Amino acid sequence: MKKLKKKDYETALEGLYPRLIDLQRSIIASGKRVAVIFEGRDAAGKGGVIKAISEPLNTRYVRTVALPKPTERESTQWYFQRYVEHLPAAGELVLFDRSWYNRAGVERVMGFCSDAQYRRFMADCPLFEKLITNDGLILLKYWLAVDQEQQEERFIERATDPLKRWKISPVDIKARERYEDYGKARDAVLKATHAKHAPWFVADFDDQKRGRLNLIEHLLLELPFRAPPDQPLKLPPLKGKPKREHLASKRFLIPENH
Repeated sequence: MKKLKKKDYETALEGLYPRLIDLQRSIIASGKRVAVIFEGRDAAGKGGVIKAISEPLNTRYVRTVALPKPTERESTQWYFQRYVEHLPAAGELVLFDRSWYNRAGVERVMGFCSDAQYRRFMADCPLFEKLITNDGLILLKYWLAVDQEQQEERFIERATDPLKRWKISPVDIKARERYEDYGKARDAVLKATHAKHAPWFVADFDDQKRGRLNLIEHLLLELPFRAPPDQPLKLPPLKGKPKREHLASKRFLIPENH
């Protein structure tokens, strides 16, 4: 299948924006708590799809969570503890750029956790997700799939582009040789943690633009609740002529170089 052209992608994405805004309005109006997890291979496109979803939304009610490596103190806590504080409150949508599934993914494949820690996670994770969804939280989980050839092209692009080089970590470089191992780890996770209350969905992200559109369409269908139609606002006329911005001192103005 041919890759989606940029113009076609942008047109389709703009068409989804009103539906995303409507979805957010309904989450706010109903006080629902929605968390969406994005997992997948390195360079699959998690950050891009999260940006596409959040771009038209009210930033007061949508949050992106992308946690760094645990601190020494956090590594001694209950494993799920540092994620709990980032779960949504009423009216919020939280988008996790990787999540507690790090333990069953990168930590498992790269040897950053013990076999006992991995087994405990696989046993506890379904219970944890059952607890939070029983409390009313809506949880959706997406795995972004990408073939190794396409993944390697993106790594090369990142390695040669100074604006994207920050996206490659030493772990990413080592993980390039573990493509099949990551696939096995993914399959084990899907089998053990897929449930009606916390479902997994896999999205093809060989073409990132097409993948974003498909995922957003799917997300909108999975969250079908809607608020009453939004009504245009009628602004009362200003009293008097429009005022100009006036500063007591121009020394605070930054230089105009453009």
